[in-house]
Amino acid sequence: MQQQLIERDKKVNWHPYTQMKTACPIPITKAEGAYIYDADGRRYIDAVSSWWVTLHGHAHPYIAQKVSEQLYLLEQVIFAGFTHPNAIELSERLLNLLPINQQKVFYTDNGSTAIEVALKICIQYHYNLGKPKNKILAFKNAYHGDTFGAMSVSGRGAWTSPFAGQLFEVIFIDAPTSENIEMTRQLLNEHSEEAVCMIYEPLIQGAGGMLMHKADDLSLLMRFCKSKNVLLIQDEVFVGFGRTGKLFAVDHLTEVPDIMCFSKGLTGGTLPLGITTCTQEIFEAFYADDKSKALFHGHSFTASPLACAAALASLDLLLEESTQQKIKNIVCLHQAFIKKIKNHPKLKEVRQMGTVLALECKTINGTSYFSDMHQTLYAYFLEKGILLRPLGNIIYLVPPYCVSEEDLNEIYKVILQALELL
Repeated sequence: MQQQLIERDKKVNWHPYTQMKTACPIPITKAEGAYIYDADGRRYIDAVSSWWVTLHGHAHPYIAQKVSEQLYLLEQVIFAGFTHPNAIELSERLLNLLPINQQKVFYTDNGSTAIEVALKICIQYHYNLGKPKNKILAFKNAYHGDTFGAMSVSGRGAWTSPFAGQLFEVIFIDAPTSENIEMTRQLLNEHSEEAVCMIYEPLIQGAGGMLMHKADDLSLLMRFCKSKNVLLIQDEVFVGFGRTGKLFAVDHLTEVPDIMCFSKGLTGGTLPLGITTCTQEIFEAFYADDKSKALFHGHSFTASPLACAAALASLDLLLEESTQQKIKNIVCLHQAFIKKIKNHPKLKEVRQMGTVLALECKTINGTSYFSDMHQTLYAYFLEKGILLRPLGNIIYLVPPYCVSEEDLNEIYKVILQALELL
């Protein structure tokens, strides 16, 4: 059965981030908790939460129940001119968990589109006020998605080079450190009059290699941007909903952004959904008798009642004391493993923020997404029954919160074994 599915898949499907000439996708037919199962019944520990989305584990019965109930009540309705209880309740509950300045919710379909909306809001905000601006600031090594606006504010490289001529101009700055903050201030001073906004991944730059910066340094940079009236877009698509050890990365900061973006863990990995939140002040710039000042953006499945039901159920689970304790346990287990491995001769650096752990392996050619280590390590982990998808020479863990201590210890053990292959 396994081979038949592989052959059928190769005839019709084109997979993301994959060179199809050498690809051999594994057919997955079932999943439960922290495990996925292939067509032959082989089990894998999902140590990356299936692209960082599955907070509570696969096929969670509570989320499934809530989505099933919603299917028989209201599966879809156009969100232009209509609303529904799930969208209202989800917005109310999410805003109650966010900084008090976040007052309005705009729904989209995924992380990239949540970013697109945030960028369009900032640009049109200044336009509606009669003070159009044209410069956007973003961090080097950023990743905000694969649509054109999101690509434009992401780090430039092999992923974006075919589209270089179509991406809009961005001023890239270093992620903040105590050493570079003064230089960054000078750069911001030069461009603040023209700056539409600054967009950033708070605390962890995920696809860039699980690069991490300190909350105090980011807060300082945010404070300076605010003093120059530069709008702040905080991309919590990856880090939101407990990944950093707190509910949101903003909970580590002393400053608050103007706009926030969410997706991935928003529905517990069950259904696609994106959210962009903003301040009342920003919303007021679009609130007018003049129809042309409205935000002309939307998606067919905006605020899907099913996705909102999944998100509400995921929030229920996330806020349970038992889930918060599971998050704390993962943090502690990671910390214990770091003590054991931090001086390993094959490692250049070990990084951790909350439930996210990254091990950067030493290489002759430096850190690279296209390092040959990826395929060697990826294949080895699969052979050992673990789904880990290294970013080049960076091994990282983003486990679902339901992962057991036994399984985490097994993952740590296999990582140590894998390092001996390098």
